[in-house]
Amino acid sequence: MSTKKLLKTLTAVVLSAATMVGAAACGEQTPQPQGAQSSTQTPDITEAQEKAIRKTTLNILDASDKAKNPDGLSARVTGPALEVRTSELSIAQATGAIDPKATIPKDIAQTIIPTQSGWPRSVFSITTTTQDQQSKRLLVMTQASPRSNYKLWGVVRLFQGAKLPEFAIPSIGASMGSADDSGLSLSPQQTVEDYADVLTHGQQSKFASKFGNDYFRDDLAKLSATVQEGMERNHGTQTQTFAPVNNQISVMRSTEGGDLVVAQINSEWTRTAGEGRESQPASDAERALFGQGKATGTMKVTYVNVLAFYVPPAKSGKKVVAVGAERQPIKVEAL
Repeated sequence: MSTKKLLKTLTAVVLSAATMVGAAACGEQTPQPQGAQSSTQTPDITEAQEKAIRKTTLNILDASDKAKNPDGLSARVTGPALEVRTSELSIAQATGAIDPKATIPKDIAQTIIPTQSGWPRSVFSITTTTQDQQSKRLLVMTQASPRSNYKLWGVVRLFQGAKLPEFAIPSIGASMGSADDSGLSLSPQQTVEDYADVLTHGQQSKFASKFGNDYFRDDLAKLSATVQEGMERNHGTQTQTFAPVNNQISVMRSTEGGDLVVAQINSEWTRTAGEGRESQPASDAERALFGQGKATGTMKVTYVNVLAFYVPPAKSGKKVVAVGAERQPIKVEAL
């Protein structure tokens, strides 16, 4: 599909979205300043409004996927979700097909709607499994300001068997948390910072004991070990560094007293080939992003990592545990 046709399609979808969002806005609370408290503490939107918002967003994603073109995504996608999907579509242009992991089911198993009178505000929705039995997705949709569109901010693939906390039913509404929530084993912000240190330093990190085992770290360690075997044969080196992205965090309070935290942690993976060799991309995705670039002895790959954590109450004696993750290369460069 040409860019002109894509934009025409997306315009039609956005115009349709405006009608639904306008209807949804009628049911929302009257705008109040950030931090103001609502006397009724009613949910921000209804389940029907959440469904309409989600449907509009997924229609735009579908149109972009079919065209393998990210133009127009920013109308309803933002934050790490925009970075990840833009990369996935760039890779699809080179490979001819979008990665199956980008699939987002249309149906949901649960939605978590907050009673938040200020902005920004978020809605968490958990999808069903995909048709090919991939794991459920946790969607985070945010509204940045009064009357603005909700946008898809984050998508996380939940780990198989991950245990999530319980939340209030949508008609009652849950409480949004903040990066500095107290009464937890770690504040959400500290959770993200400490976990980034654990990803960088492994078991040598002084924060490693605060976290339970999870699939993301296990898979990352296996991949790193596999690459290291090849590196050592040629006296090469590799390093990975992880760092939280400022203000890219969303928090929802559970009825159990803990928090469900979703945050963006970016990473750089630098690989240097030894003995005068060239450093090459380590995956099909990296190869597609590198394109016709000229390889040198060192390659640096920037990744967006979106992590979901359950942070338990301070007195529970439980560790923080990652319950889902998304990892996507967004830039590959030869140094």
